[in-house]
Amino acid sequence: MKTIILLSFAFALAACENSQHKSLSANYHMHKSSFEELVEKFENPERDQWQKPDLVIEKLGDIKGKKIADIGAGTGYFSRRLAQKGASVLALDIDEQFLNFINTHSSDSLTIVTRKIPFNSPQLDSAEVDAVIVVDTYHHIENRYDYFRDVWRGMKAGGQLMVVDFKKKKTPHGPPTKMRVEGFDVMRELQKAGFIKVVIDTKTLDYQYIIMAKKYEKAT
Repeated sequence: MKTIILLSFAFALAACENSQHKSLSANYHMHKSSFEELVEKFENPERDQWQKPDLVIEKLGDIKGKKIADIGAGTGYFSRRLAQKGASVLALDIDEQFLNFINTHSSDSLTIVTRKIPFNSPQLDSAEVDAVIVVDTYHHIENRYDYFRDVWRGMKAGGQLMVVDFKKKKTPHGPPTKMRVEGFDVMRELQKAGFIKVVIDTKTLDYQYIIMAKKYEKAT
């Protein structure tokens, strides 16, 4: 019995280390590019053709007047578009350079607040936001159970979570295939973290899946 327990622990530890290694590899891979190269990549007008931001945002429904956190906001590609549709946006990123870029490239008419966060927490206040989006960032996150429990706590009851990330196959854009997370694995992880009504859309985008999930509604 003792041998079985030790073996089980060893396998669990190896799986955890492997997951963290993949996340670290994804971060290392991304930052092999300079900040300027990343800006050019994220803001390339051709991105609209495959990212289809308007179709993605439509899945959130009417967002006018809602407070939405954009985790891993980068250059604010989605933050600006969300704000243009009437949302109050909290742009979160671990990189000060990206946050400065958002602040200097966003119109004063848009409601976007930037916040620097650590790699291991979204640092949302309890029930702070109506919705959260995580675009092209999920595969960078370590200890995802703890991280998305924090996301769950930061959302209001009935709030929506959207995860958009690259399908685990070779595509013209995105990280190497080995660094990607299978969509159905994402669904299981979100359910484990407490989210309900977790559904996946693999049709809207050619290179990515869109996963929608919710925090429970308040009892009436």
